[in-house]
Amino acid sequence: MPLRKIITYPDTVLRERAEPVTNIDGKVQQLIDDMADTMYHAPGIGLASNQVGEPCRVIIFDISPKNEPHDLVVLINPEIVEADGAVVSEEGCLSVLDYSAEIKRTACVTVKGLDREGNTITLRKEGLPAIVLQHEIDHLNGTLFIDHISKLKRELYKRRLKKILKKKESSVQRL
Repeated sequence: MPLRKIITYPDTVLRERAEPVTNIDGKVQQLIDDMADTMYHAPGIGLASNQVGEPCRVIIFDISPKNEPHDLVVLINPEIVEADGAVVSEEGCLSVLDYSAEIKRTACVTVKGLDREGNTITLRKEGLPAIVLQHEIDHLNGTLFIDHISKLKRELYKRRLKKILKKKESSVQRL
């Protein structure tokens, strides 16, 4: 399966709200397979479709240990229907370069959606799976984890990112 380019902040596509999937066809199946290959190659533990430039409501995640078989979870049109408790944990993101921060999330969530065959599924998760679900669903709504940090920290990150991007740009050889 081809690897997709992971879109990074500040690309505006990350701020767009993804559209519901109305037909789980071969194109959606291919997207799911491509997303899985891309996520595992990155490596990451979760990916939302708009992170690879497809503004539809598809997320995947796999929090299985590296030395165990993959346990890929696919959710189409996921929606948080219940949430309780609070937890603070360190988060990073494949679309937010070189940054992680402590983020306050809901400790336990119930999410409804469709599996890749179109069957309705309900997941009740806590701990890391709950955090990953919230993080990826945020992506579908155009929200990044850095939107959950203070404005000051976000501005400091933006300044640092500009330097990183400028350095990358200056290191590209001109033809």
